Amino acid sequence: MEDRFTYGLNPEKLGAVSSYLCDPNTAPAEFLLVKSQYLAETGRAVSRGALFFQIRQAFLPGEVTAEEANRIGYETAMRWTKGKYQFFVCTHTDKAHIHNHIYFNATAFDRSRKFHNFIGSSFALRRLSDRVCIEHELSVIQNPCQHSKGRFLHYGQWIGEKPPSAKQRVRLAVLAALEKKPTDFADFLRLMEESGFAVKHGQGGVISFLAPGQEKPTRLRASTLGVGFDPEDIKAVIAGERPLPELPEEPTVPPRRVNLIIDIQERMAQGKGPAYERWAKVYNLKQMAAALQYLQEHHLTDYAALTASTEAAVDHFHKLSDELRTTEEAISKTSELMAATVDYAKTRPVFDGYKAARYSKKYLAQHEAELATYRAAKDTMNTILNGAKLPKIEALKKSRRELAGQKKALYAEYREAQRQMREAVAIKANIDHLLGITDERENKAQER
Repeated sequence: MEDRFTYGLNPEKLGAVSSYLCDPNTAPAEFLLVKSQYLAETGRAVSRGALFFQIRQAFLPGEVTAEEANRIGYETAMRWTKGKYQFFVCTHTDKAHIHNHIYFNATAFDRSRKFHNFIGSSFALRRLSDRVCIEHELSVIQNPCQHSKGRFLHYGQWIGEKPPSAKQRVRLAVLAALEKKPTDFADFLRLMEESGFAVKHGQGGVISFLAPGQEKPTRLRASTLGVGFDPEDIKAVIAGERPLPELPEEPTVPPRRVNLIIDIQERMAQGKGPAYERWAKVYNLKQMAAALQYLQEHHLTDYAALTASTEAAVDHFHKLSDELRTTEEAISKTSELMAATVDYAKTRPVFDGYKAARYSKKYLAQHEAELATYRAAKDTMNTILNGAKLPKIEALKKSRRELAGQKKALYAEYREAQRQMREAVAIKANIDHLLGITDERENKAQER
C-alpha cells in the first residue's frame, strides 16, 4: 500500500492532488485505522481480500490541464464510491497524456461494509468515466480494445478468475452428478455427498445442499437455481424423460437506466425555485450525456438509424409480450383440463350409478352435488378438447412442466426486452427534445 501511494504522490510526476475523508500524506495509516475499527466492531478479519483499489483514468494530450483532470477524477471517484469510501486522486503530468491515479479504501468509512469487485466492474467503471467525460465535453475512446493481444494480463488473470457463486457451484455439482447416470434420486443424493456437498432434508421433503465453507444451504428448486433444477425435473432426467438442465450464466450488473429529461420551463411555471432549476440543469446534462454515450456504443450515426432501432426494440418487446401471454393461456388451459379430468374421474362412478338407477329422482336428490360436478367437468373437457382425444394425466403434467419452464425463460427475456425498450424510447425522446421535434408525435408503446 505505501509503495503504491508513494508512487502516486511522487512530486516529480504529480501535477495536482485532491482527497476525500483522508489526507493523502497519511492515507496508509488512515485506511488501516478504518480497517482496525471495522475488525473491532464486526469481528470480521480484514486481512482477506484487497486493502484498497486503484483506478487509472487518462485523457487525450492537450485536452485538459492538471487541475481540470483532477476535478474530473474526483467527480468520477465520488460517483463510483457514492461518498462511502475514503479516496484521493493523484494527477500525473510526466507523460504526454495527463492521467489520474485514484486510490480508494476497500472498507467503507462508516465500517458498514467492504467493497467487493463484481463481474463486469471494469465495464461499469468505463461507462461511468466515459459519461463524466462526455458531461465535461471531453473525448472518449469510441471502440476500446478489449484485450491487449497477450502483452498484458487482464484483471481476472491478474488476481485469479472470480470464483463461481454458491448457486453456480451447486448447479455444476448437480450436472456432474447427473452425467454419472445415477440409478434413482437416492443415488443422485449419494453422488452429491461424494462431491463434497452436505445434503439437508427439510420439512415437506425439501432438499438443500451445503458446500464446504458455505454458511447457508442452497435449496434444490427452480426458483433458486433456475429452470430444470426442481427435484421433479432431476427425477425426470434420471428416468430419461428430459435432457440435462441448461447452466444459466452468472448475472452481471445492469447498466444505469436512462430517464427522460425535465422540462425546466414547465416546472418553473409550476412554482419551482432557483435551487430546483440548478439541479434540473445538471440532471438534464447527465441524461443527454447518457443519450450520447448510448448512440456511440450502438453506432447510431443518424436520426433514421435511431428511429429504426427504437421501433425494433418496441416491436421485439411486443412480440415477446404476445408469446408470454400465449404461454400463460396454454398453462391456464392445461391446468383447467387437468382439474376437469380429475373431477370427471372422481364423479364418473356416481353418474354410472345414476344411469343404472334409470335416472331416479331419489338418486339425483342424494347425489346432486356430485352429478353437477360431473356435468361441469365434462363440459369443460369438451370445450377445451373440441373433439380431440383426451391425453393421459402424466402427459398433461409433463406438458405443464414444459410450459412453466418456457414461461420462465420467456419472462427473463421479456424483462430484458422491456428494459431495452424503455431505454431506447427514453433516448429517442431526449434526442427529439434536443432537436426540437415537438410535432405531437407520441410513442404508443404499451408496457406490460
